[in-house]
Amino acid sequence: TSVEQDKLGQAFEDAIEVLRQHSSGDLQYSPDYKNYLAFINHCPHIRGNSSCYGVFPTEEPVYNWRTVINSAADFYFEGNIHQPLQNITENQFIEPAVFQQKGGKENEVAAPAPPPEEWSVGEPPAGGEEQDKQNANSQMSTLFVEKPQTGTVKVGENITFIAKVKAEDLLRKPTVKWFKGKWMDLASKAGKHLQLKETFERQTRIYTFEMQIIKAKENYAGNYRCEVTYKDKFDSCSFDLEVHESTGTTPNIDIRSAFKRSGEGQEDAGELDFSGLLKRREVKQQEEEPEVDVWELLKNANPNEYEKIAFQYGITDLRGMLKRLKRMRRVEKKSAAFAKILDPAYQVDKGGRVRFVVELADPKLEVKWYKNGQEIRPSTKYIFEHKGCQRIMFINNCSLTDDSEYYVTAGDEKCSTELFVREPPIMVTKQLEDMNAYCGERVELECEVSEDDANVKWFKNGEEIFPGPKSRYKIRVEGKKHILIIEGATKADSAEYSVMTTGGQSSAKLSVDYPPKIILDGLDADNTVTVIAGNKLRLEIPVSGEPPPKCIWSRADKKCFSHFLRVHKLVIANALIEDEGDYVFTPDAYNVTLPAKVHVIDPPKIILDGLDADNTVTVIAGNKLRLEIPVSGEPPPKCIWSRADKAIMEGSGRIRAESYPDSSTLVIDVAERDDSGVYHINLKNEAGEAHASIKIKVVDIPDPPVAPNVTEVGDDWCIMNWEPPAYDGGTPILGYFIERKKKQSSRWMRLNFDLCKETTFEPKKMIEGVAYEVRIFAVNAVGISKPSMPSKPFVPLAVTSPPTLLAVDSVTDTTVTMKWRPPDQIGAAGLDGYVLEYCFEGSTSAKQSDENGEAAFDLPAEDWIVANTDLIDKTKFTITGLPTDAKIFVRVKAVNAAGASEPKYYSQPILVKEIIEPPKIRIPRHLKQTYIRRVGEAVNLVIPFQGKPRPELTWKKDGQEIDKNQINIRNSETDTIIFIRKAERSHSGKYDLQVKVEKYVESASIDIQIVDRPGPPQSVKIEDVWGENVALTWTPPKDDGNAAITGYTIQKADKKSMEWFTVIEHYHRTNATITELVIGNEYYFRVFAENMCGLSEEATMTKESAVIAKDGKIYKNPVYEDFDFTEAPMFTQPLVNTYAIAGYNATLNCSVRGNPKPKITWMKNKVAIVDDPRYRMFSNQGVCTLEIRKPSPYDGGTYCCKAVNDLGTVEIECKLEVKGGLSFCRLLLQGVLSRHVVREAQCYLRKATSTDDALV
Repeated sequence: TSVEQDKLGQAFEDAIEVLRQHSSGDLQYSPDYKNYLAFINHCPHIRGNSSCYGVFPTEEPVYNWRTVINSAADFYFEGNIHQPLQNITENQFIEPAVFQQKGGKENEVAAPAPPPEEWSVGEPPAGGEEQDKQNANSQMSTLFVEKPQTGTVKVGENITFIAKVKAEDLLRKPTVKWFKGKWMDLASKAGKHLQLKETFERQTRIYTFEMQIIKAKENYAGNYRCEVTYKDKFDSCSFDLEVHESTGTTPNIDIRSAFKRSGEGQEDAGELDFSGLLKRREVKQQEEEPEVDVWELLKNANPNEYEKIAFQYGITDLRGMLKRLKRMRRVEKKSAAFAKILDPAYQVDKGGRVRFVVELADPKLEVKWYKNGQEIRPSTKYIFEHKGCQRIMFINNCSLTDDSEYYVTAGDEKCSTELFVREPPIMVTKQLEDMNAYCGERVELECEVSEDDANVKWFKNGEEIFPGPKSRYKIRVEGKKHILIIEGATKADSAEYSVMTTGGQSSAKLSVDYPPKIILDGLDADNTVTVIAGNKLRLEIPVSGEPPPKCIWSRADKKCFSHFLRVHKLVIANALIEDEGDYVFTPDAYNVTLPAKVHVIDPPKIILDGLDADNTVTVIAGNKLRLEIPVSGEPPPKCIWSRADKAIMEGSGRIRAESYPDSSTLVIDVAERDDSGVYHINLKNEAGEAHASIKIKVVDIPDPPVAPNVTEVGDDWCIMNWEPPAYDGGTPILGYFIERKKKQSSRWMRLNFDLCKETTFEPKKMIEGVAYEVRIFAVNAVGISKPSMPSKPFVPLAVTSPPTLLAVDSVTDTTVTMKWRPPDQIGAAGLDGYVLEYCFEGSTSAKQSDENGEAAFDLPAEDWIVANTDLIDKTKFTITGLPTDAKIFVRVKAVNAAGASEPKYYSQPILVKEIIEPPKIRIPRHLKQTYIRRVGEAVNLVIPFQGKPRPELTWKKDGQEIDKNQINIRNSETDTIIFIRKAERSHSGKYDLQVKVEKYVESASIDIQIVDRPGPPQSVKIEDVWGENVALTWTPPKDDGNAAITGYTIQKADKKSMEWFTVIEHYHRTNATITELVIGNEYYFRVFAENMCGLSEEATMTKESAVIAKDGKIYKNPVYEDFDFTEAPMFTQPLVNTYAIAGYNATLNCSVRGNPKPKITWMKNKVAIVDDPRYRMFSNQGVCTLEIRKPSPYDGGTYCCKAVNDLGTVEIECKLEVKGGLSFCRLLLQGVLSRHVVREAQCYLRKATSTDDALV
């Protein structure tokens, strides 16, 4: 660009001025831009750099010069002795110099090419304009900073191409690809002859991508391309590689190696394959030979011979050849067992998993897998799966021992395959580095490979190194590190050392020299210099020695400058933070270094430019606050955030601090109200301290207001008010929104669209008789609060009409009871209750009565006293606490949601004095006759009465006072209750009630009878016995149970069984005649007494028995002999020959009789069937059944049923034949039959004749 050219021109003029001051000759130059451009073009090693130096062929020697680095540089170099440079010739190269730029990047100026024989500053060399065009094109790149250039290399040598991409505007690493020609991606060819590297320089943010070609060959020549992509950006660069033959040698070209593809894991891994780019050459005319069909030859040849045939017949595109062969149909023999066989070969990486699949024509075939002739059993390494007709075998975690031949058998056929386990190539991850050493020192060459304990070979000048006990070379392996150790290095050890693995190699040069002799002074100086930023830094080192050695100042392993001086000084006029670091002063070729550590410190500073004047930060609650405060200082200051003398720690809390090199951040993940306050930030380092305070204000929506109150209700309106919210969210309340809804609805309707500034509002246009609810929203600058709780439901209705028919119910000395009727018009809102009010006579003045005869009273509200504090639902109420003989006025109001109605007044004053009412007892109708209850039942009698004032009550039983421990008496103002929990017979009697009011007395009587079961009759006698009749008499019981005897129950019992049977019930007399008795039996009789409670618990039995005798001849029973029912077993239904279907249950049935019950035994082929789960035997009512479960052909044979008892034995046989299923011989061969069945078969075959059944 023009700016860079102006800076470079200024640097050029300064350099010329310095040369003119220190030179005795006169150097002619023209400040014209063309002359300057000619100088730049002639020195391509400085083109594009902002700092430069030059050497000019003049008549007089040129002495040391001052180099100006970057027109805005802050440091320079000084010297007091100048070394002549007159010995530099045109054929020599100038040693590269390293300069420190502002950004911290070190630019290495490449060594310039030898200049032409004659040139001047004013004349540009040939080809300069083309070079300018190329440079202009390079500046148009969008991603490339430096593009790879065209190169030339000799056969067997190495060459490196470099591409640089600037990543300042990139968020992640760009993608770079290297190609040869148009399509060949070189990433797959990396290995022995090609290595790809990439590095990243953090200070300058530049990615460097390198492609190194090792031991170049002639077929490597051609056009290459480098492509870089990043998201939607793309850039590419093309360059050429020329490979020349080595001079004086004739290369031996192996034609077949040119067609050889690269292999993985082999010695030639990474071999470049450019066979697709070869040009066809003209073939010399040769003698005609018979035509050969190459495709037929390839189709019938072994795949191992494809490469040989392709070379013989001139086929160069091996990939296309293989694709065509794959498409060609090959006639294969069809297999009867396999529908799909194994592939010819499988390949898997070491440690990987391989899957073998075959497909069977018949899924019933049994499959076995073999490895090198040995059967494979299922295990964790070998897993077998069946999917329909597919048989699959997995081999897990493949190792080199799994590299062998496998085959699978199905019936008499088999198919085989071969498994190749590929070991991944060993890559060199860390390259060897060139080293310089002195004689006698210990030298260690170190590299790293991709795997632990890998096989690595070391070479010296191409010859392998074999370490041993007597060898000076030792090899140490530490995991992935491989170290070559040379003890006591000598001059002969200077050579090129290389390391080689299966996937790559690396080389480095070792230079061993004799140590020079030199004397250094000033090494005892202070090695650490501390300076405050902005001040001047000066380092001075004196050196002695003859000749003066070349000394180098370097920083961070990068050379700053070198001089041949006696006293070396490093001066930094204005020290910056970037100037801090370790500076090393090193005499060239000396094994001595003098470090000097420069420490630049800067007091801490807090930059608050982005905040308000009062340093206030406002954040909305619930959001994340990330307050980043820029800070500066060297060394980086320690930052501490605090609030209310409590430090905020760094970590993963909700409120935490985060420290960065150039800033400190306070993070609040979810801001809350309590997070508001003053936060302090403190910075401290060795140069000083800094403090600052920041106010954080967390604002939020306000809290919801309190539920509103509806103070007044009309027919279609109401008046409501509310209190402001307790918390306004940190900002003032701007107003309120009001919403209402019907109580039964869920949809709220907003009543105001403009904010209501007051806390009172009057909703209108409501439907009369419908219940409503209202709620409030508070609004501030942040937003709208949550809604308040709804108000109590209210109905916009008018009040009811006054109650009616107000009357006096009763009056006592201190109380007045009033009663009334509900209002005539209540309305849709209903009636909540009534309010009764009274006032004393004398506080009001009565006016004239209206037309209805009711007095109108004009009374102040404060004169009326509310009798009921709470609303009452009933239409009756008693006013208590009144003074005796006072006169009161009474009124009542009906109250609903709309308020109180017009009052209803009692027409005249009421005298508070009780009226005497004579007592009167109101006995219920059912108590006017005897009240009967059973023993144990409860007695609860309520007897109402009247009388005022409250009368005195007296209870007596049979003229005596009642025992209150047995009988409970409960009295109230209107009735009395007599209660007995469990009645007893002693509670029977006459109860007298007396009610007395002053001199008035009223009496009443109640008869209570408690009854129970009677006792048994006193005695029962047999008066006479004749024929089949017996006359009985008895006497009534002594205890009748306090109730009349209603009858008797007579029972009889035979003497033998003594079972009682009722003969007569509910019999009223005390004598009875029992008839129709059985002749010859002897009877006893008993009698129960019965009353209204039931039979007596016990009965009275006759002491003597009554014998019913018959005259005549005595009957003698005949004697009979016992019948013999024993019988030998005999089959009543024989077995029949049966044919069964294999797989379906079969049964054999027969019936047998015999006494005693015979024992049944089933036999097959004369062998008893015992405990065989395939058979089930049943016997029910003489029917014997044998069930054979799912029979097979081997279940056929002769079955016998044997019945045995004490009188004999009988047998019956039948034949069973099972059709279908496998034959006996097949089952015997497959080992299906059990040992028991085989034994049966052997017995059967011995007895059977040579028939088909025997063979079965």
